[in-house]
Amino acid sequence: MDSLAISPRKLRSDLYSYSYQDDSNTVPLVISVLSSLIERTLARNERISRSYGGFGKTRVFDCREIPDMTIQSYLERIFRYTKAGPSVYVVAYVYIDRFCQNNQGFRISLTNVHRLLITTIMIASKYVEDMNYRNSYFAKVGGLETEDLNNLELEFLFLMGFKLHVNVSVFESYCCHLEREVSIGGGYQIEKALRCAEEIKSRQIVQDPKHHHHHQFSRILL
Repeated sequence: MDSLAISPRKLRSDLYSYSYQDDSNTVPLVISVLSSLIERTLARNERISRSYGGFGKTRVFDCREIPDMTIQSYLERIFRYTKAGPSVYVVAYVYIDRFCQNNQGFRISLTNVHRLLITTIMIASKYVEDMNYRNSYFAKVGGLETEDLNNLELEFLFLMGFKLHVNVSVFESYCCHLEREVSIGGGYQIEKALRCAEEIKSRQIVQDPKHHHHHQFSRILL
């Protein structure tokens, strides 16, 4: 991630006032920041695995073959085909952190990260946004069979105890953590972004329902 190109102030603005432009290839800055965080987590877990052996038995997200796609590219793909808003990625980040805390036998790795991301982003999208694609569409975007994604969603919900609520203060604290990723000790404070789920949803009600949009995309398999 280019720290000179992304500032905490720009991230803050992007999180809360990102505008979609059909003719633009730009993606929300939060994708680059989240990608950087996850890449560092992967590197740390890999070092721990080499030093102390494998992790616990929580392998619900493991795939048979490691996908040949970077975290950044995978997140950009999800955004490109779903147009999930920046706040969705923050909430997905909250879910991932909660999941890791609630399941001590689980560690993010190259074999599970892609499935974990598509599952949490899909669930976060359902929580934050009013209009959503069906699971079958998210499955195609993520490179899974619909049945597999349905099973991953259920497994995740039960392992989380269905605790999906993210209040404003929690949302803000994770936004601040993302800011620190951009500029350690930068001193910025993200404004009241999520503000409340209702405000985000009220803005999205005026958008066209996503269920009726169709996109052409290449399949990837995880």
